Amino acid sequence: MKLYPLKFYPILKERIWGGEKLKTFLNKQTALPNIGESWEISDVQENTSVVSAGDLKGKTLKELIAIYKETLVGNKVYRQFGNNFPLLIKFIDAKQDLSVQLHPNDTLAKARHHSFGKTEMWYIMQAEKEAEIIVDFKKGTTQETYLQNLNQNTLPNILNFERVKAGDTFFIEVGRVHAIGKGILLAEIQQTSDITYRIYDWDRVDAAGNSRELHTDLAMDAIDFSMPDNYKVAYSKHQNTSNPMVTCPYFTTQYLPVTALLHKENTFDSFLIYMCVEGCVNFIFEGTKTKVKTGETILLPAALKQFEIVPEHASKLLEIYIP
Repeated sequence: MKLYPLKFYPILKERIWGGEKLKTFLNKQTALPNIGESWEISDVQENTSVVSAGDLKGKTLKELIAIYKETLVGNKVYRQFGNNFPLLIKFIDAKQDLSVQLHPNDTLAKARHHSFGKTEMWYIMQAEKEAEIIVDFKKGTTQETYLQNLNQNTLPNILNFERVKAGDTFFIEVGRVHAIGKGILLAEIQQTSDITYRIYDWDRVDAAGNSRELHTDLAMDAIDFSMPDNYKVAYSKHQNTSNPMVTCPYFTTQYLPVTALLHKENTFDSFLIYMCVEGCVNFIFEGTKTKVKTGETILLPAALKQFEIVPEHASKLLEIYIP
């Protein structure tokens, strides 16, 4: 069976901090309240994406990789990751503040959890007035200062808060303390991993009165106190071309504002993923048309070398591949 541009059913996650925007703004279909995350493309264990349309409808991403191998993901990607998909693609709606957290690097994650680490990036799609994220500690914070504030339950005193607006982009490396603040809707690209060390959760409890688990002991040797403040991403916004945003060993993401028909060629030894963060476009491949609207994601197999993107009106895409 021939491969084609693939869309998947979103995997929706209820979260204590989640809201309604994934339903109202991104049109995710569910009756569940407090939806915090939509996992658009996932190979996390017990959370593998399922194709939503076409001849391969009902097949899981794991099954597709096992069948199509490098034809789907690219030669280099398949050699490196085998039948595991290397990225987890999400939309996140924070009605309330997320916990203050960080992620371990590959070495720690493999030793402790048999998992990848979790390098990630955020693209802010919508932000309410005065919405903020937490990224890193205030300058000069040492491990000693951190422990003192941790023990006194005054951790917010040493955290760095950043006001955000739509279009802002942040690169969150492993070991960097961070949190998404309330009133923010964003797109997230990350390594395939669900390993998070939570170090502060605003003293909140669930409906049963229970606090969520903290991982302060695990976090101790995972926090990097010497990271440079290079987390905010500067990028150009030239229309109808791919503008580099983030390149790291785990993924490359480019900003692609589309106002006219684009003839695209995949010159990378990798699949391509497109997240529509605004507007509506059609992907044309061998005469077939696949519509992708705001809040939707599409995966183009590595073997699909030439295709077109036709916008229905001015649109904004994130273009993602493995370098």
